Amino acid sequence: MMLNQGDIKVGVLVQISNEPYVVIKTDHNKTAQRRAVLKTKLKNLVNGSILEKSFQQGEKIEEAETETKVANYQYKTETEACFMNNETFEQFNLPLEQVGDKLKFLKEGTDVNILFFQSQPVSLRLPIKIAIRVVSAPPGVKGNSAGNVTKTVELETGAQINVPMFINEGDTIIINTDDGEYVGREQ
Repeated sequence: MMLNQGDIKVGVLVQISNEPYVVIKTDHNKTAQRRAVLKTKLKNLVNGSILEKSFQQGEKIEEAETETKVANYQYKTETEACFMNNETFEQFNLPLEQVGDKLKFLKEGTDVNILFFQSQPVSLRLPIKIAIRVVSAPPGVKGNSAGNVTKTVELETGAQINVPMFINEGDTIIINTDDGEYVGREQ
């Protein structure tokens, strides 16, 4: 399917030179007596490179035909993250460069959405909120409770995040995977 300039928005998947890109930034420019120009910043889903491209009014671009499948995160090696398709039980790998920062919120057994382009896995989407156990937390210092005071804790995945002072080692907390922020404590 071909997309018009008006269809190109942040989060849309497009195909350029037979590779999938996601639109990460758009900026509409229109000056007097000139045609509107859409400046975009695109991220290659295969290798992570960034491409800046401008689209003239009336110019079309091909939408990337992708498929999303639910898979279960199994483990990681030094170079890849290993997943299992929940329907076919086939195992496949994604290079760690394609997984990126999302790896710090992945624990074994987590179901994720894997984006496939031309039958190849290219990217993954985590659930927006995920529960992770705290494995190391410094004690809260008495008298340090005025205002919005936080401390840094380590999660079972190895990630470190800031949480409120009342969070202790062994607590299970909810994390927003979009921004990596603490949301709440699981009861």
